[in-house]
Amino acid sequence: MRPHRGVIEEEDASTLKLGADFQDAHCLFVSEVKILLDASQRPNTSEVYQKSLNYVTQFNRFTNPDVVREVRAGMNEEPIHSLLTGFELAQLANLCCEEAEEAKALIPSLANKIDDETLQNFLNQTLDLKKFQS
Repeated sequence: MRPHRGVIEEEDASTLKLGADFQDAHCLFVSEVKILLDASQRPNTSEVYQKSLNYVTQFNRFTNPDVVREVRAGMNEEPIHSLLTGFELAQLANLCCEEAEEAKALIPSLANKIDDETLQNFLNQTLDLKKFQS
Protein backbone atom coordinates (compact mmCIF):
# COMPACT_ATOMS: atom_id res chain seq x y z
CA MET A 1 0.00 0.00 0.00
CA ARG A 2 1.13 3.49 -0.76
CA PRO A 3 -0.36 6.85 0.23
CA HIS A 4 -1.27 9.05 -2.72
CA ARG A 5 -2.83 12.46 -2.12
CA GLY A 6 -4.35 11.35 1.17
CA VAL A 7 -5.78 8.14 -0.30
CA ILE A 8 -4.19 4.76 0.25
CA GLU A 9 -3.84 2.80 -2.99
CA GLU A 10 -3.29 -0.92 -2.98
CA GLU A 11 -0.88 -1.92 -5.72
CA ASP A 12 -1.14 -5.45 -7.05
CA ALA A 13 0.38 -6.46 -10.38
CA SER A 14 -1.70 -9.64 -10.49
CA THR A 15 -4.83 -7.49 -10.85
CA LEU A 16 -3.09 -4.76 -12.88
CA LYS A 17 -3.32 -2.22 -10.07
CA LEU A 18 0.07 -0.68 -10.73
CA GLY A 19 -0.53 2.68 -9.12
CA ALA A 20 -0.94 6.19 -10.45
CA ASP A 21 2.71 6.49 -11.48
CA PHE A 22 2.17 3.77 -14.08
CA GLN A 23 -1.29 4.80 -15.28
CA ASP A 24 -0.13 6.01 -18.70
CA ALA A 25 3.36 4.49 -18.76
CA HIS A 26 4.71 2.69 -21.81
CA CYS A 27 6.16 -0.65 -20.72
CA LEU A 28 9.43 -1.85 -22.17
CA PHE A 29 10.61 -5.40 -21.98
CA VAL A 30 14.12 -6.27 -20.80
CA SER A 31 15.56 -6.66 -24.30
CA GLU A 32 14.40 -3.16 -25.25
CA VAL A 33 16.02 -1.71 -22.13
CA LYS A 34 19.25 -3.53 -23.06
CA ILE A 35 19.23 -1.88 -26.49
CA LEU A 36 18.68 1.55 -24.92
CA LEU A 37 21.50 1.09 -22.42
CA ASP A 38 23.84 -0.17 -25.13
CA ALA A 39 22.99 2.82 -27.33
CA SER A 40 23.80 5.32 -24.60
CA GLN A 41 26.37 7.76 -26.00
CA ARG A 42 27.64 8.91 -22.62
CA PRO A 43 29.94 6.61 -20.75
CA ASN A 44 28.13 5.94 -17.52
CA THR A 45 29.99 4.26 -14.73
CA SER A 46 27.49 4.85 -11.93
CA GLU A 47 26.69 1.88 -9.76
CA VAL A 48 22.99 1.97 -10.68
CA TYR A 49 23.79 2.03 -14.41
CA GLN A 50 26.22 -0.89 -14.07
CA LYS A 51 23.76 -2.95 -12.01
CA SER A 52 21.01 -2.21 -14.51
CA LEU A 53 23.24 -3.21 -17.42
CA ASN A 54 24.25 -6.42 -15.65
CA TYR A 55 20.60 -7.25 -14.98
CA VAL A 56 19.38 -6.70 -18.53
CA THR A 57 22.39 -8.55 -19.92
CA GLN A 58 21.62 -11.55 -17.72
CA PHE A 59 17.86 -11.64 -18.40
CA ASN A 60 17.87 -10.48 -22.02
CA ARG A 61 15.77 -12.98 -24.02
CA PHE A 62 16.28 -11.47 -27.47
CA THR A 63 19.85 -10.59 -28.42
CA ASN A 64 19.26 -9.42 -31.98
CA PRO A 65 17.83 -5.86 -32.29
CA ASP A 66 15.88 -6.86 -35.41
CA VAL A 67 14.21 -9.65 -33.46
CA VAL A 68 13.39 -7.21 -30.64
CA ARG A 69 11.64 -4.98 -33.20
CA GLU A 70 9.75 -8.00 -34.57
CA VAL A 71 8.60 -9.01 -31.09
CA ARG A 72 7.36 -5.45 -30.46
CA ALA A 73 5.63 -5.44 -33.86
CA GLY A 74 3.87 -8.69 -32.92
CA MET A 75 2.64 -7.04 -29.74
CA ASN A 76 1.04 -4.29 -31.80
CA GLU A 77 -0.93 -6.71 -33.99
CA GLU A 78 -4.55 -7.61 -33.43
CA PRO A 79 -6.09 -9.29 -31.57
CA ILE A 80 -3.30 -9.40 -28.97
CA HIS A 81 -2.84 -5.61 -28.85
CA SER A 82 -6.47 -4.86 -28.01
CA LEU A 83 -6.81 -7.71 -25.50
CA LEU A 84 -3.76 -7.12 -23.29
CA THR A 85 -2.14 -4.18 -21.55
CA GLY A 86 1.41 -3.04 -22.24
CA PHE A 87 2.46 -4.42 -18.87
CA GLU A 88 1.09 -7.88 -19.71
CA LEU A 89 2.74 -7.87 -23.13
CA ALA A 90 6.10 -6.86 -21.65
CA GLN A 91 5.80 -9.66 -19.10
CA LEU A 92 5.09 -12.17 -21.86
CA ALA A 93 8.21 -11.03 -23.72
CA ASN A 94 10.31 -11.15 -20.55
CA LEU A 95 9.15 -14.60 -19.49
CA CYS A 96 9.09 -16.32 -22.92
CA CYS A 97 6.59 -18.91 -21.76
CA GLU A 98 6.12 -21.94 -23.96
CA GLU A 99 2.53 -22.74 -23.04
CA ALA A 100 -0.57 -20.58 -22.57
CA GLU A 101 -1.29 -22.36 -19.28
CA GLU A 102 2.17 -21.42 -17.96
CA ALA A 103 1.72 -17.79 -19.03
CA LYS A 104 -1.64 -17.57 -17.28
CA ALA A 105 -0.18 -19.10 -14.12
CA LEU A 106 2.68 -16.57 -14.05
CA ILE A 107 0.57 -13.59 -15.16
CA PRO A 108 -2.77 -14.05 -13.36
CA SER A 109 -4.43 -11.06 -15.05
CA LEU A 110 -4.42 -13.01 -18.36
CA ALA A 111 -6.81 -15.67 -17.05
CA ASN A 112 -10.11 -14.13 -18.16
CA LYS A 113 -8.84 -11.75 -20.84
CA ILE A 114 -7.57 -14.00 -23.61
CA ASP A 115 -8.37 -17.49 -24.80
CA ASP A 116 -5.67 -20.14 -24.77
CA GLU A 117 -5.52 -20.49 -28.55
CA THR A 118 -4.90 -16.78 -29.20
CA LEU A 119 -2.33 -16.61 -26.42
CA GLN A 120 -0.61 -19.78 -27.64
CA ASN A 121 -0.37 -18.36 -31.17
CA PHE A 122 1.35 -15.25 -29.81
CA LEU A 123 3.69 -17.32 -27.65
CA ASN A 124 4.58 -19.53 -30.63
CA GLN A 125 5.40 -16.49 -32.78
CA THR A 126 7.58 -15.07 -30.02
CA LEU A 127 9.37 -18.37 -29.43
CA ASP A 128 9.98 -18.79 -33.17
CA LEU A 129 11.60 -15.36 -33.29
CA LYS A 130 13.76 -16.24 -30.28
CA LYS A 131 14.79 -19.54 -31.82
CA PHE A 132 15.92 -18.04 -35.13
CA GLN A 133 17.87 -15.02 -33.89
CA SER A 134 21.52 -15.01 -34.85
